[in-house]
Amino acid sequence: MCSTLNPRTMAPRLQLEKAAWRWVTSVKPEEISQEHIELAYRVSLPVCQRGTCRRNCKGNPNCLVGIGEQTWLGEIDENAFHNIDDPNSERRDKNTFVGLTNLGATCYVNTFLQVWFHNLELRKSLYQCYNSRAQEHNIESDYEPQSICEHLQYLFALLQNSNRKYIDPSGLVKALGLDTGQQQDAQEFSKLFLSLLEDTLSKQKNPTLQNVIQQQFCGQFSYVTVCDQCGRSSALPSRFYELELNIQGHKNLTECVTEFLKDEKLDGDNRYFCETCQSKQSATRRIRLHSLPPTLNLQLMRFVFDRQTGHKKKLNTYISFPEQLDMAPFFEVTKDQKCVYELSAVLIHRGISAYSGHYIAHVKDARTSDWYKFNDEEIERMEGKKLQLGTEDDIAEALKSQTRKPKCSKGYHCSRNAYMLVYKIQEEEPVDPSTTVVEVPEFLQRLVDQDNHKFEEWCSEMSAMRKQSVDKGKAKHEEVRELYELLPAPDGEPYEFIPLDWLKKWLDDSTATKKIDNSHFLCSHGKLHPDKVGDAKRVSQTAGRVLYERYGGGPRLDGSTLCRECVQQRCRVLRLKNQLNEDYKEVSNLVKRTISGEGFWVGKASLRSWRQLALEQLEKDEHESQPSNGQSNGNGPHGNNSQDCSPEVSEGNEEEMKTFNDDIVCSHGGLGIVDTERKLVSSEVWNKLRAYFPKALEYTQDQSPCPQCLTLEQEEKDNEAVSKMMALDQKNQLLNLFHEKNRPTLTKWPQDTDILYIVPLFFVDEWRKFIRRPTKSSPVSSVGNSLLVCPHGGFMFTYDSLINGDAQHIALLWPSEWEVISKLFMVDQPISIRCFKQTTPSGPTAKYTTQPG
Repeated sequence: MCSTLNPRTMAPRLQLEKAAWRWVTSVKPEEISQEHIELAYRVSLPVCQRGTCRRNCKGNPNCLVGIGEQTWLGEIDENAFHNIDDPNSERRDKNTFVGLTNLGATCYVNTFLQVWFHNLELRKSLYQCYNSRAQEHNIESDYEPQSICEHLQYLFALLQNSNRKYIDPSGLVKALGLDTGQQQDAQEFSKLFLSLLEDTLSKQKNPTLQNVIQQQFCGQFSYVTVCDQCGRSSALPSRFYELELNIQGHKNLTECVTEFLKDEKLDGDNRYFCETCQSKQSATRRIRLHSLPPTLNLQLMRFVFDRQTGHKKKLNTYISFPEQLDMAPFFEVTKDQKCVYELSAVLIHRGISAYSGHYIAHVKDARTSDWYKFNDEEIERMEGKKLQLGTEDDIAEALKSQTRKPKCSKGYHCSRNAYMLVYKIQEEEPVDPSTTVVEVPEFLQRLVDQDNHKFEEWCSEMSAMRKQSVDKGKAKHEEVRELYELLPAPDGEPYEFIPLDWLKKWLDDSTATKKIDNSHFLCSHGKLHPDKVGDAKRVSQTAGRVLYERYGGGPRLDGSTLCRECVQQRCRVLRLKNQLNEDYKEVSNLVKRTISGEGFWVGKASLRSWRQLALEQLEKDEHESQPSNGQSNGNGPHGNNSQDCSPEVSEGNEEEMKTFNDDIVCSHGGLGIVDTERKLVSSEVWNKLRAYFPKALEYTQDQSPCPQCLTLEQEEKDNEAVSKMMALDQKNQLLNLFHEKNRPTLTKWPQDTDILYIVPLFFVDEWRKFIRRPTKSSPVSSVGNSLLVCPHGGFMFTYDSLINGDAQHIALLWPSEWEVISKLFMVDQPISIRCFKQTTPSGPTAKYTTQPG
């Protein structure tokens, strides 16, 4: 009667596997019973209870805890049954504005679009533009604007009346030719876009629309120049759409405007040509304001060119600016000009670099006077109808700057990130509410209604998909609760094996449940392989029947598929392994004894690793019954047994060892000639080894070594002797070259010769290697001067280049040395350097030439 596993102590997987085969020490393969087979397949292991296992016991086929059932057995969470967000989260909130999608790096575009949208006069004018494409559009198809004006019309209409929380401006961005992945110069974009819009509107047939941009944004000033000599004053009128104000060195907006208008001295190379004096004269130039537009755009020049780096940089200077701006002090003559402005928008750049960061806009609603923060898709209304720049203006952490934010007086704001301020002329009388209402024209409203209809259809579709997923999840929840209770197989009742991976995927609602596939669990006998039981779970026959009816698959593995042949084979191998340990100890003792009688040659490497080789052979025999696409589930008890019982196996050639005694077989199939690689053992030792390696080659102590190897060995010795004699002879003839003594140099030409010879330094280095170790290095046969010759046949170095460093590639030889070398080695092309002595008026000099040949 074999022992059973203790149900009160759950062993780790490794111990479970060992325990499943512990009985083989006392049971022969032919004595195996059904009880032994069920032990090998761990059928009798206790069922784990929920709460006792933190994770699934993979070595126990009866553990059904921690396979994904936790999701289904608790309270129902409908959100876990779908991955679809609530479509109403995409719906525009009541009494708020519509956002714009950031297409990658287009936040700067979005800020300007929101500012211009809130310019009611501009929006009203754009709605009045003639658009035959929109007016004649068939709502059965999608509307595709073409011109910039059409895109802006449609975009503004959507911003006004769309049901969406945010809209996609990609049509306009594409029409403008902007790169969505690269951030452009925001201030430059503002000027270029207004110029483009002005050009577009100027072509409208309606005369009231042709000058909308000028009427809204255009002001006038003059460059006034006064000659210092004669006092003549000349004025050059100019228009502006925004004032570009330098902020460097300033603290508030008044200082910036004052510097913009201040006198500029024209002197030196910058003198002015006076028409009266008819010559260049020193002069004074200033800007004189004539008129300001209803919408005053003030560009704070935060992005400036850095001469030191050659790139733009951002000035993170704090600038304070008022909510109410009086421009009267900056006029020489005000006349009837309205000069008091109210702040209507602040454009912010968050970030410390001019080439990256994020743009947002704070805009005042002209209808309600509420302030809103526009951050792409997100829109936030400020409390109390007050502008609150908030944390987006605080970049001190990124800057690690010690600059503290200055205190601002009431009615003022202070920012280190504001780069554009938009002021609107202050109305003298209360604004009539009707003037702030801008109606979307009917032809545009039809397009908005069409888009809203598509949005509502999408919301309905998403809601239906969410409901479908939830209903499916609830049904799956009921199925799992019902089936999970049926999974455990009662003792003594019929059962089946189901793959653990399949059960996990069945309980994972994110993956589609496929058919049950047991094909990779089969052994060569078409039954359940013992090594695969750790990757399967034993379930009741009732649960198995339901699962196969609903999901299909196979082949089905029940109690009749426990493989007796595989268990017998494993039993035989494990018993042999146990015997192997005894034989190993005996062989280890026998090889130490003196041999009496006949002996046999065994490779020393084979003798060191014979137990490992035997184990590998047994492993191979043990897994012969495995399916070709299957692998053992981790380290089985037999695998660990090999490690536990052979800690003394030394390292060496064992990794390369394929067959026992291969290490003393030469390439010709005979006994190797190296005596130190083999050991003579007794016939008793050989017989024990031969039992494990019946195909190993046998060599008795009288066996002669391979005659071919002996012949080759003698030839190698003869060749070494010849090489030694050759090296000694060459060394004696070129002794100074070998020892690097008495070597000629180019910097101090030898007195007793007018010619030196040149060879590659590589040749000399290789030759010295051969002289030092003639049996380990190959003799040099050729000088190899072709390495020093250019493709045109000339020497690749000049005398001057050799003096300046190229001499490191060559070696200089005396004529006598060259004579020896030309006899000993093959010379493809001699190279020499000559010294010609000449007499000049200043005394004797030398001329050097290098040439091949």
